[in-house]
Amino acid sequence: MKIALIGANGQLGSDLAKVLPAHGHDLVSLTHADVEVTDAASVAAMMGEHEPELVLNMAAFHKVDVCEEEVERTFAVNVYGVRNLALACRAHDAVLAHMSTDYVFGGDRARRTPYVETDTPAPINVYGVSKLAGEHLARYLLERYFIFRVTGLYGVAGSSGKGGNFVELMLRLARAGKDVRVVDDQRITPTYTVDLAHQIAAVVETEQYGLYHATSQGDCTWYEFAAEIFRQSGLNPNLGKAKTGDFGEKATRPAYSVLENRALQRIGMDKMRPWQEALGAYLEERG
Repeated sequence: MKIALIGANGQLGSDLAKVLPAHGHDLVSLTHADVEVTDAASVAAMMGEHEPELVLNMAAFHKVDVCEEEVERTFAVNVYGVRNLALACRAHDAVLAHMSTDYVFGGDRARRTPYVETDTPAPINVYGVSKLAGEHLARYLLERYFIFRVTGLYGVAGSSGKGGNFVELMLRLARAGKDVRVVDDQRITPTYTVDLAHQIAAVVETEQYGLYHATSQGDCTWYEFAAEIFRQSGLNPNLGKAKTGDFGEKATRPAYSVLENRALQRIGMDKMRPWQEALGAYLEERG
């Protein structure tokens, strides 16, 4: 299958760029310099030049706090960019695979059980609203689409614009002898991008179109994640608990945004391993 991968140099995109050819696909790796998703003409030109059967969209504006102030830019990428891709895919009879987020949830403050794909979203920040709107456009405009909601991503390539990923930040602080304070009132599922890339590659080879939650198994707070990073790395920094409001962030974060991979389980394709095991694999890969 010929696949156009938009955002091939990002944290997840770089792993997909390795995994997809290994699955036998003809991959066209594209960056922001190659296609601008906010420009319908740029998207149309890309589709005309490469004629992909599947478009994998990793492009997103995901600086959650900046999104609160740059709403127009956020919607340009996360909403209208998806519209442009969906319309182009429809015109060229191609499938769209689009990435979404656990941040489409959060409005249910009392929630303490994992969200499934049929649960009603209730975002509580601009980023979450924009990603949910992008989902709606993809689902409205296309009959053949994949939407993957993910959470807590980390990979060897780091996260563009965020100075690496959470694991690297924790290791850097610990090795510098810094005191480390991490929030203990946000529960998520850390997800290794190599595992996710293999999961996505497996699903898009099918015709099981629709919405999927795709995360590692289990859950933890960011504090518990940090503690496990240090345990597996043999480090023992002064690790303390913090509350979400302690750091003055502009965007409200969900207290609980754990996702259950129910749709993957339903089709017998949940390949994601426990988050602790995946973390060990990441630490081994990075060396």
